[in-house]
Amino acid sequence: MSIVTVQLGQCGNQIGFEVFDALFSDSHCPQKFCSKRENEAYQASCKERFFSEEEDGVPVARAVLVDMEPKVINQTLSKAAHSGRWKYGQHSHLCQKQGSGNNWAYGYSVHGPRHEESIMNLIQKEVEKCDSLSGFFIVMSMAGGTGSGLGAFLTQNLQDQYSNSLKMNQIIWPYGTGEVIVQNYNSILTLSHLYRSSDALLVHENDAVHKICAKLMNIKQISFRDINQVLAHQLGSVFQPTYSGEGSFHYRRNPLVDLMEDLVPHPEFKMLGVRNIPQMSENSLAYSTFTWAGLLKHLRQMLISNAKMEEGLDIISCLPKVKLRIESSSTPYTHIGHTHTPSILPPPNLVKTHFWVRSVFSVCIIVLFLLCK
Repeated sequence: MSIVTVQLGQCGNQIGFEVFDALFSDSHCPQKFCSKRENEAYQASCKERFFSEEEDGVPVARAVLVDMEPKVINQTLSKAAHSGRWKYGQHSHLCQKQGSGNNWAYGYSVHGPRHEESIMNLIQKEVEKCDSLSGFFIVMSMAGGTGSGLGAFLTQNLQDQYSNSLKMNQIIWPYGTGEVIVQNYNSILTLSHLYRSSDALLVHENDAVHKICAKLMNIKQISFRDINQVLAHQLGSVFQPTYSGEGSFHYRRNPLVDLMEDLVPHPEFKMLGVRNIPQMSENSLAYSTFTWAGLLKHLRQMLISNAKMEEGLDIISCLPKVKLRIESSSTPYTHIGHTHTPSILPPPNLVKTHFWVRSVFSVCIIVLFLLCK
C-alpha cells in the first residue's frame, strides 16, 4: 500500500527531499547482510510505498510539493533530478511568488482558500496513481506561515475528502530562541487545529536534533542540512518495511495502520516521538560493534528517562537504591531486595525532614501537656 507525502513550506520541502533520498539509498544499498531474493523483496516493498516508475525507469516520488515561494521548490526539484537516482513528478508542485510572511492567519485564511482547489487536484492525481492508498504523510513546520497555516488548512481538507485514509503530520518544533517572533502563536494555533483533524502527530524538536548533531555526530558547524539528514534518518527508520507474520519475504503492506494500532490507543493520545539508536557519525561506525541486547537496553533507558540521546545513559547505576516494605502475616515487615523506583517513594532527605518535623511536634505536645498539668 502506498503513502502520498505532502511537503509544505521551506522546512517541509527540504526535509521531504532528505527523507526520500534516505529511503532510496536504504532500499538500493549494496547486498551485504541478506540474500538477493530478500533484498529484491525489500526494494519492491519500499518502492511500492513511496515511489512510482515512469517509462525511462527512474523512480518518481509519490509527493506533492507546496510553497508560496518558488526558490526552495526549484532547488528541491533540481537536486532530485540531478541525482539521477530518483526524481519528483513534473506536475506535482505548486508555488507562488508571494509568501506568508511567517503569519499563520495569512497561510490559513488567505493562501488556503485561494489555492485549495489546485492543491487538492494535485493530491488527487497522486492518489489515482496508487493501486491501494495507505494514507497521507504531511511534512511541515510550526514556526513559519505556509507550513503551519496552510498545513493546518490542508489537513482539515484531507480529513473531509479522505476520511477513511489515515493522516500523519510530521511537525518540526521550533528552537526555544528562534528568529521568528510569532513562532509561539503559530505553534499553538497549529496544534489546536491539527489535534482535531490529524490521526497522529510525529513531533521533532529542533533543539534536541541540534544537540544530537553537536554531541553525537561531532559536527563542528551545524547547518540545516545536517539537521534534516538526522531527521530523515529517524523518519526512514519509522517507515522502513518490516516483516509480517505471513512467512519469509513478506512485509507489512499498510505501514500507517500498523503504527496507529500500536501507538495511538485513543484518539486523544496522538502526539508521538522518536527515539533512535545508535546515533554516531559514519566514521565511527566502522569501529563499533552492536548487539540487539545492548541496543534494546539503551533504548529502554532512553524511554524511561525521556532522553533524546543515548550518551552517558546508565539508569541502573544512577538511580538511588531504596527498600520497599510490605506487610506480611508472619512478620510485621518483610524487606524485598533493592528496587529502583524514585518516582514512587520520596527522596531520603525529604523523609528525614518529615521525621524531624514530627519529632519536634511530638516534643512540643508533651511539654504543653506537662505545663498545663
